[in-house]
Amino acid sequence: MPRKANFDRRFDMQALRDTAGDKVFARGQAYYVDDQVEILDIDDKRVVARVKGTNVYRATLEGTGKRFSGECSCPAFSDFGFCKHLVATALAANDLNSDLAKEITSRSTRLRDYLRTQGVEALVGRLMALAERDPALLEDLELACAAAGDDDRAILSRFRGAIADAVPLGSYIEYAEAGSWASGVAAVLGRIDGLVANGKAALALPLLDDFFDEMEEALGHMDDSDGQGGELIARASDIHLRACLAAKPDPIELARDLYAREVDSEWDFFHGASETYADVLGEVGLAEYRRLAVEAWQKLGPLHPRSRDEDRFGLRSRLASILESFAERDGDLDARIAIRRKDLSTAYDYLEIARLCREHGRDAEALKWAEEGLWQFEDTPDGRLVLFAGNLYMRLGRKSDAEKILWREFERLPSLDFYKPMKVALENAADVKDRAVGILMKHLRGAPQSTSPADVLVQILIYEKSFDEAWQALERHEVGGYVRMRLAEITQKSHPAHAWKVFARHVEASVSRGGRNNYEEACRYIARIGHLRAGLAEQDAHAAWVDDLALRHKAKRTFLELLRKRRPT
Repeated sequence: MPRKANFDRRFDMQALRDTAGDKVFARGQAYYVDDQVEILDIDDKRVVARVKGTNVYRATLEGTGKRFSGECSCPAFSDFGFCKHLVATALAANDLNSDLAKEITSRSTRLRDYLRTQGVEALVGRLMALAERDPALLEDLELACAAAGDDDRAILSRFRGAIADAVPLGSYIEYAEAGSWASGVAAVLGRIDGLVANGKAALALPLLDDFFDEMEEALGHMDDSDGQGGELIARASDIHLRACLAAKPDPIELARDLYAREVDSEWDFFHGASETYADVLGEVGLAEYRRLAVEAWQKLGPLHPRSRDEDRFGLRSRLASILESFAERDGDLDARIAIRRKDLSTAYDYLEIARLCREHGRDAEALKWAEEGLWQFEDTPDGRLVLFAGNLYMRLGRKSDAEKILWREFERLPSLDFYKPMKVALENAADVKDRAVGILMKHLRGAPQSTSPADVLVQILIYEKSFDEAWQALERHEVGGYVRMRLAEITQKSHPAHAWKVFARHVEASVSRGGRNNYEEACRYIARIGHLRAGLAEQDAHAAWVDDLALRHKAKRTFLELLRKRRPT
């Protein structure tokens, strides 16, 4: 029998909702209300429960009030953190009365007392019997056994076999298989993490090297839409850092290994490694890291405007990132500029240097770079660079120069996205809207544009809240469906006679496309049109329009059924 929750006890409900998020909280609440939670053990510090979901999962919560943490055996916990099963467990604990809590605690205590009387051999027998039926438990026990041994070679051999089994190469991992695959890999990572915790970090490092090598290939042969592979890499990287801190490997060898992984990996496992591992590398390791990057960087030639380099976002980008992190650590702005000026193949590259100069108070130098970029890409300017230069001109008191380049760019490629920051740059001058409208009207009288001037015109008038002018423009020019609907949505209260006609056009299109979702969309707008036309005293005309719509689409039975259910009798 579903139960009604009492939300005022062990765990703070708002903190629980904030931790899980509204969607996960709602799902967990449904699990609890449907009586899917069985609390197995509870004391002042911990709650353990069994929660029935797609499978049966073990959920553990520690703490009380606003300070708590949890762990669950479900795949969602390893991928995303606090899950619906933990929410359900917290709600069950909140609604547990003291008598039932004592009964659960007593049952758990009796069970522990009983197991203590059974002796080691009996318990070993029971555990082995369970492991024989559960391959995952057997694998976990074997890894734990190997980790407890003294033979390092045996540990490495056993764990390497487990990694190879968990991250098989060659076969493609489909989306439906990714969850169970990730759970198996996570279990192996957990055991490697245990090596670090138990003083065997030096053994964990070569195992993690193997793991990263295997994952490098595996990620290219799987559907990682939910990001489970990336989560595993993040966890392995965290273990690797802690293992390095504990084992203190040779800094030069570590620098070479990390550098190779940062510049060679397709997946950016170790992006920013020189910063992340700075404490482990020390001055010696960081010097080697920098030497390797500088040596490779010097072999690359400069890129000039419109140069083509297929590896621009590969090795070149990674080396630039490494070297700039060193220059930033040194506080050497000139070195950072020198790194960036080696690639000036796009207008945006000039913008990045100009922004860097501006951030450090070097306005004159920033303007020099911006102007050079505008000159180099005069035929195909980047709107972001134009806006930057316009703002800088205004800052330096050169208003006429700002107006010249900003209006030239708007006339070349008018858009609402450019209009809004341009107006801010021009200090919201009163004539900006009128001048923009004039330019757009000129475009409308000219040749067709790739971006509809009519769409931009109406978007700007909406932005300026000039709604009468917007409707006039829409009536005179062909405007795209998105913009028409946007204007109708915003002005349905102030301009209902215009808005309902746009909605009616949307209804016709939705019904014509077919499909239940489109029919439901159409019915929602039919109801909205009815409300608008009622305010215009056009109820009879609306009813006649709906009758005509139904008649014209009488073959679409699903639509007619949905319309009948929604239409007042």
